[in-house]
Amino acid sequence: MIVSRAPVRFSLGGGGTDLPAYSEQFGGYLVSAAIDKYIYVTANKRFHRDIRLAYSKTEIVADVEKIEHRIFREALRMTKIEHSIELTSVADLPANSGLGSSSSFTVALLNALHAYKREFVSSRQLAEEACELEIEKLGEPIGKQDQYISAFGNVTAFHFGKDGSVEVEPVPVRDEVLDELETNLVIVYSGIERPASVVLSEQGQRMRALEPAVIERMHKIKEIGHEVFRLLVSGDVDRYGELLHHHWTQKRMLASKMTDSALDEHYEAARAAGAIGGKLMGAGGGGFFMFYTRPADKRRVIEAMTARGLRILRFRFDTDGARIVANLHRS
Repeated sequence: MIVSRAPVRFSLGGGGTDLPAYSEQFGGYLVSAAIDKYIYVTANKRFHRDIRLAYSKTEIVADVEKIEHRIFREALRMTKIEHSIELTSVADLPANSGLGSSSSFTVALLNALHAYKREFVSSRQLAEEACELEIEKLGEPIGKQDQYISAFGNVTAFHFGKDGSVEVEPVPVRDEVLDELETNLVIVYSGIERPASVVLSEQGQRMRALEPAVIERMHKIKEIGHEVFRLLVSGDVDRYGELLHHHWTQKRMLASKMTDSALDEHYEAARAAGAIGGKLMGAGGGGFFMFYTRPADKRRVIEAMTARGLRILRFRFDTDGARIVANLHRS
């Protein structure tokens, strides 16, 4: 048996500038951080010649082409595994929560399948194959951040070229600065799950139409990404809270389904309790809030959110990226 895992992520600044509708015109830039919440995939040789998949449902099929789950099907096609395999998937967090879990699943799955075939693949190859599967083969209206940060891990900056290239730059942030950032962030689950495509399709259409207001906001979000890199390197962590609020004021105007009255009320309640700034992570419309608080205000923010029925997520940053955590595979 092979056990593969890949982390989900927090987008710290510049999120959305990796979307092709923007990056292919202007180039994208963002800073992302992998966290210690994972998607796990196991792969095991199956005695019978068919294929068994276990996720939120179970499939047993005689042929790859009959698989309903699109990512499982395309990953098996890409790796040319046709029979006699059993694959399972479990996750630390719910799907459609704004932390890139779908791409993390794709990365973990591809890594497991390559290990099953006794093939070593680099972090870059994993990221590139995951992007090919999701964006080119399945036509998802997403960017390349999630696949790359899941494969590489750590706190990492990404430059997205107009030609589709991706430059990976680990952020040289000191351990004590990361510890302070971990301590001061409050991550809150809104209780709303939604597919990213619901928001990203509209956002992409507006960017492809080169709507001046949307493009200007995206330029500002990209500059926030550069500023996040600078403040992490300098250690000016409190400035991050102000940037989060500025980021959210820009981001919430990019699509009509980015937020709603209930989500806005949660955000304002956190700010009233002492959060310096915050945002909905991922495409928006639900999922997780990220709030930045000073230590003296953190308890009040947590109490305000839990009083509204929301759940707090405790986390640490991940430095490993995608990994095979167990390999007991025998031919």
